[in-house]
Amino acid sequence: MKIKTIISGIKDENKDPQERMFILVAVVAMAALAIITLVGLFLGESWKDLLTLAGAFAVFAVFFVLAFSLNKVQLFAKIAAGLLILVVMPVTFITSGGIHGGSHIWFIFIALFVSLIIVGPMRWILLGVMMIVIGACYFIQYNYPELITEHSEKMEFQDSLLSLIIVILLICILVRFEIMILKDAYKRADDQRKEIDELNKSQNKFFSSMSHEIRTPINTIIGLNEMILREDISDEVAQDANNVRSASKILLHLINDILDMSKFESGKMELAPIKYDMGKMISEIVGMFWMRVREKGLEFHVDVDPELPLEFYGDEVRIEQILINILNNAIKYTTEGSITLSIQYRRLDEKRCQIIYNISDTGIGIKKESMPYLFTAFKRIDEAENRHIEGTGLGLSIVKQLVELMNGNITVNSVYTKGSTFIITIPQEIAGDAKIKIGKFDLERNKESKKNHEYRARFEAPDVKLLAVDDNASNLLVFTKLLRDTGMQIDTAQSGKQALEKTLTTEYQIIFLDHLMPEMDGIECLHAIHSQVGGLSRESKMVVLTANADSESKAMYVKEGFDGYLVKPTGGEILEKECMRLLPKDMVHTIYADDSIVEESMSWLKEHERKEEVLISTDSVADISQDLLDKYNISIIRHKLITKDGIFTDGKEIEAEGLISYMEKGNNTAQNMAPSVEEFESYFASLLTKANNIIHISISGKVTDSAYAAAAEAAKAFDNVTVIDSTHLSSGEGLMAIEACKMAREGMDAATLKTTLETMKNAFSTSFVVCDLEYMAKAGQVGGKIVSLSRALMMRPVLRMKKGKISVGQIYFGSQENSWKKYIASELRFKQNIDKSLLFVTYVGMTQAELDIVKEEIEKKADFERIIFHKASPVIALNCGPGTFGLLYKKI
Repeated sequence: MKIKTIISGIKDENKDPQERMFILVAVVAMAALAIITLVGLFLGESWKDLLTLAGAFAVFAVFFVLAFSLNKVQLFAKIAAGLLILVVMPVTFITSGGIHGGSHIWFIFIALFVSLIIVGPMRWILLGVMMIVIGACYFIQYNYPELITEHSEKMEFQDSLLSLIIVILLICILVRFEIMILKDAYKRADDQRKEIDELNKSQNKFFSSMSHEIRTPINTIIGLNEMILREDISDEVAQDANNVRSASKILLHLINDILDMSKFESGKMELAPIKYDMGKMISEIVGMFWMRVREKGLEFHVDVDPELPLEFYGDEVRIEQILINILNNAIKYTTEGSITLSIQYRRLDEKRCQIIYNISDTGIGIKKESMPYLFTAFKRIDEAENRHIEGTGLGLSIVKQLVELMNGNITVNSVYTKGSTFIITIPQEIAGDAKIKIGKFDLERNKESKKNHEYRARFEAPDVKLLAVDDNASNLLVFTKLLRDTGMQIDTAQSGKQALEKTLTTEYQIIFLDHLMPEMDGIECLHAIHSQVGGLSRESKMVVLTANADSESKAMYVKEGFDGYLVKPTGGEILEKECMRLLPKDMVHTIYADDSIVEESMSWLKEHERKEEVLISTDSVADISQDLLDKYNISIIRHKLITKDGIFTDGKEIEAEGLISYMEKGNNTAQNMAPSVEEFESYFASLLTKANNIIHISISGKVTDSAYAAAAEAAKAFDNVTVIDSTHLSSGEGLMAIEACKMAREGMDAATLKTTLETMKNAFSTSFVVCDLEYMAKAGQVGGKIVSLSRALMMRPVLRMKKGKISVGQIYFGSQENSWKKYIASELRFKQNIDKSLLFVTYVGMTQAELDIVKEEIEKKADFERIIFHKASPVIALNCGPGTFGLLYKKI
């Protein structure tokens, strides 16, 4: 291998750092070995020592060539390190005086070699082996000194001095080279960062410029379209104009999405909180999509909490953007059915609350495997199937980032082919005491008739002189048309120079300035007017009317001295309100007060149905009495029983007595069938129409035919569904569901409730005393011989849930009644550790007289506030048989 190739390999920044280090170490080590061999020959080292050094030199040389010929640097580095540690170093230690020579100093170099070059677990393995070898060498030196080749005192000093000098030089070279590599890597990373920053700046500049250029023609389209709507036009023309306006606004939102994504990537996205009217915002959003929904033949429902405050303090523009993006997606991906927007709120304290926006559709839904990519920028899920649906893939990514910027949360629940529900929770500050009023939103935008498009100027101001400055003639045309009915005297100028000529001779009350103009931009024109010698408009109010729509620009304009900031495209309503804000009151005659809230019945507004924040669900096998199900509003999903005569729904189409009677006829058997994944998905989807979050308490996942696996799999399609493995069955599972309901009603949120329930699994006791094992044998849980033996010995086993598994606790012998009494005494012996507010006695096939015996025995042992005797579900009865009962309670 040529020296030039070796040097270029060391300097090649494209090579792996460990590879470059290996080249350097190999070259330096071979040079060092050569020097030591020659010096050793000169000093009279033993032939064994010299032979070992020469062999090491040869091995290094061969490995060096093979490593780069076969491109297996790491492999040969590991082999070389292994041979050095296991062969070369022990032999050299023994043949060169041990600790009285210089060989032991080289262990330091080898440790550095392994640390810098070897990667992965093998590094630590080799270092560990080296420590063992060092220990072995020192052990041999101490206990068997006769095995070590002795050095003269002179050779000992010469050998150790030479080894120490060479090892120090090697370590310095390696450390220096490592520092050089790190500096080079840092410099490259810094250069890449600067390059990325420059690219981001260029990208942001491009997006900002693109936004500015597109907003200008949109301003013309929206402005002239508004003028059409003001005219005496037919219903058909009015409907077309409405569609143009809706399409323009949607296009504007797409432009904003692109601009916003660049802001997020550069870390410059900021919120601009203001006081806003929730009713007006809802009306604006509904008006924007009303026609699109109608054209697709869909129903549009809006459900608003009547207790929702009317005014809030927050970034209305961003909240509106979030809702528009999700509603836009809902409409795009729904071909039949409905779109529903539900708005609720939950108070956090006197001035703060969480607003919950729930947007659901009956569209195509989202596949479970696509859920992780839902909020990824530029990623469209199921692109092959949805290729005919337009979209940029930016909307949901921006939505998630905006929600998180507001310290909110967004979750998705979806069943593929059946629809999706997005739940957005955003904390907001309440800005007033007024409540939103059902049926009193301004929906002028939603109507097609020309009556609803009749325009009235909000004020008249014939004495006001107003100047508009813009280099685009179309913008000036739109501006003058939008404000012409106010009676103001409007002049226009297409450059800063023309504006200065006019302000020199005319006193204007308000001047509207575009920012980006040739020769003299809006900011320069502002300062020129303010400092104009002899100018008559030095005290005029200045409003920038620009297409630069970002918070940085707004801050800049305020700093420069503008009195107002409007973003293109803008409408007549906004321009009129800005004029009314800035003009002297004595120059304005108000002729129309826009209250924005008008009495109107809306077909799209549903009667409010308040959703639960958290709804608790469980299996039918949880054995909860109906009165408790009703009291705590617990939902259940039913298991089924398979028999040769058909499939029956647990607790609905078949009861425990009927099952026992059926199984006692001949050799009839039955089998539990848990709900499928698809059934759970439909079940969870229906529950989410009633609640924002679902917590499903499942039967233990470790018992036979458990429903836990199917429930957990189904929950993957829903962000707001949590499945808890109760590790219990029957009323033990039911007790956990009841406790969950109590905590939910106390206001505990879903995340905290989940964590709390996970820690409570051991707080419940689930056990049953079984009087006959025949039913367990039919269920395949025990063999026939064990049944015969148990009957002969009158065995009554107690089945107990431990860590989710059914295990045998005690075994009682004797009559059935005596076994019951022993079981009750054993279960209630530590009554001080039992929560006595509620005891479930869940039983199978017992008479009232037998239940009275059980009750009497319980009352002797403990005083419970309430004892509920409940028939076990058929699924539980299937495995236990008549005469079985269990005491199920919560421990304290």
